[in-house]
Amino acid sequence: MLKIETMCLNHLDDVMEIEENCYGEHHWARDSFVNEIDNSISQYLCAVNEHQKCVGYLGMWNIIDEAHITNFAVHPNFQHQGVGHFLITNSIEKCYEKKIKYITLEVRASNEKAKRLYEKFGFKSLGVRKKYYQDNNEDAIIMWTENIFNESYKELFYKNKEYLKEILK
Repeated sequence: MLKIETMCLNHLDDVMEIEENCYGEHHWARDSFVNEIDNSISQYLCAVNEHQKCVGYLGMWNIIDEAHITNFAVHPNFQHQGVGHFLITNSIEKCYEKKIKYITLEVRASNEKAKRLYEKFGFKSLGVRKKYYQDNNEDAIIMWTENIFNESYKELFYKNKEYLKEILK
């Protein structure tokens, strides 16, 4: 069974293992996560399993009525098990609590799996950042949600929440 915890220093060994497995040599430095934990506008969530191991995380900056997802990864051994869905669902719930209306992110143009997950949550491609990723100059797709307080978005969100219950049984 998964639970959500706010990222703290105790999670960083697991987080760094996820970073290395997901991003190779181009991952964030441990100090970057330490700075994010202490950043007043950031919110980092960890998905923790029954063994108290962080198996995925999602970080975002909250600025006025907008959230920007800065970093998101699930350990390869735990992908396709609902962990990413769980993290996004919980992050959106945090946005509702904080009255944040819009959520944005950048994703590698080649990352079809991630784009499909974001699209399930109503993210739409609204632009490109050319040569955004420094490791290979790959473009980033800029994705946004509509106002998450719109009835159409709430309906989509609650549908995803119900789906999450099914996949985490």
